[in-house]
Amino acid sequence: MAGTDLVLELTVLAVPDCPSLAILERRLAEVLADHPGLVVTRRVITDEAEAARWGMHGSPTLLVDGQDPFAGPGAVPAFACRMYRAENGHLERSPSVDALRRVLAAAGTPG
Repeated sequence: MAGTDLVLELTVLAVPDCPSLAILERRLAEVLADHPGLVVTRRVITDEAEAARWGMHGSPTLLVDGQDPFAGPGAVPAFACRMYRAENGHLERSPSVDALRRVLAAAGTPG
């Protein structure tokens, strides 16, 4: 809508001392530089029950308005490390900058 600021709820979920979290944070910061009004909440997940309650599909997980846009069909919550399939088919420890931009664009952010 013209003249309306879109507010997305972005949440990063990670297990304590997640080695992949820094990669996601760096890539997300690059994407969010184009969206200065967006705020990210961070939550440390400490057990399997909490992972299930929050919908964490491995660490790190980015939720957009409470949903994991990178979860495949039938994905189940996991208190574990997570790998993401890159555009070239290789596995990475975080979604790419381009993948993060596509997710925010699909959620309705301008630009």
